[in-house]
Amino acid sequence: MLAFYVLSQSYGHFFAEMKSEVPVKGLEPLKIKDLPKFLTSEPEGACKLLVLMVQGTRKARATIWNSFKELEELELTTLNKEFPNQHFLIGPFHKYFHATSSSILAQDKTSISWLDRHPHNSVLYVSFGSVANIEESEFLEIAWGLANSKQPFLWVVRPGSVKGSEWLETLPDGFLERIVEGRGYIVKWAPQQEVLAHPSTGGFWTHNGWNSTLESICEGVPMICSPSFGDQPPNARYASDVWKIGMVLENGFEREEIEGAIKRVMVDKEGTEMKTRVMNLKGKVDKCLKKDGSSYSSLEDLVDYILSFKR
Repeated sequence: MLAFYVLSQSYGHFFAEMKSEVPVKGLEPLKIKDLPKFLTSEPEGACKLLVLMVQGTRKARATIWNSFKELEELELTTLNKEFPNQHFLIGPFHKYFHATSSSILAQDKTSISWLDRHPHNSVLYVSFGSVANIEESEFLEIAWGLANSKQPFLWVVRPGSVKGSEWLETLPDGFLERIVEGRGYIVKWAPQQEVLAHPSTGGFWTHNGWNSTLESICEGVPMICSPSFGDQPPNARYASDVWKIGMVLENGFEREEIEGAIKRVMVDKEGTEMKTRVMNLKGKVDKCLKKDGSSYSSLEDLVDYILSFKR
């Protein structure tokens, strides 16, 4: 999240090379292909907007971040050099409130009772957020990757998220027969924070929006990363290469790579090591929100800072 603002200043030079594997100098391990992407017919206008965002942030007296110090301490050091104003890292925001849904879709609570029937850390939760759409060909690759992995999965398929389809009519022939005995469960929307906190959830295949990334960290769940646009690619790269709590599907949606990634995260030693690291971060989240923790103290500092303008 903090890295997004640092890299925005030089973003315009890379539009022609958005698929490049070349590292971004000074922002390793980010690659050019990890830079934030925006679907627009006016790339110059998008660049100008990013410049205005950076300039506005630099002029601000203070900036409030939905993050915590222990997660992005190195980025905070860089940010302080580029933006010499006050920074208050008081997140994760969602931990201050009970789980709520801002989606127009109703949460399907049957997903929780379905999870109740499975062993701990056995289920892969699959959800790509409330905005992203995919092609039918990609949907089919996802379906077969899930089926071929032979791992239990809870799959959120948002109505209209598959181009040209209302909901599940494009499921491939033979798919349902491959997920017998309750191995797969498909819903239109799920109570994500409850799902991630459920003991049966052992992995999260995500688009890596910042909220979803933080929610996964807060519940100690390793990730399979399929970013699309905006801040999702750098978030995914940090999850994979910096925090080492997930892995990126580098080639998009291909059933063989999907199957292999699921097994690596859910079954193999590599996934166990990811789980250990993300549980360590979960512990840091729990600590930072308590009295004298980094976010707790930063929130107190923010209150004092605001009140100082009334004195």
